[in-house]
Amino acid sequence: MPDALAQFASAKYISLETFRKTGVGVRTPVWFAPDPAAPQVFYVYSEADAGKVKRIRNNAHVRVAPCDMRGNLRGAWVDGQARLIDGAEADKGQELLIRKYGWMKRIGDFFSRLMGHKQTLLLIRLD
Repeated sequence: MPDALAQFASAKYISLETFRKTGVGVRTPVWFAPDPAAPQVFYVYSEADAGKVKRIRNNAHVRVAPCDMRGNLRGAWVDGQARLIDGAEADKGQELLIRKYGWMKRIGDFFSRLMGHKQTLLLIRLD
């Protein structure tokens, strides 16, 4: 897995592929932050009612690959398991995302709250 993880080191975005009940994959470019203590763990935030969140509730299996902001792949797919998190885990994920994306994350959070959107955090553990 070290080679698979190395491809994410300088990536700003990952393509997160979640799966519909029919098995069809849906890819979404997202911001992510790796956990320095466990580099196979990524934190991703999303709106709570987003399709990817609904799909993860039904099927925890995901795939991720580094990509650009438009979702064009920049590396190989890696399988993983995703779950919704809250409490201290979510606080840690938010801190890591703010550390990585800085003012862009803070501005996004501000406008998200202003518009009344509820956020949730995802933890992805690569296989």
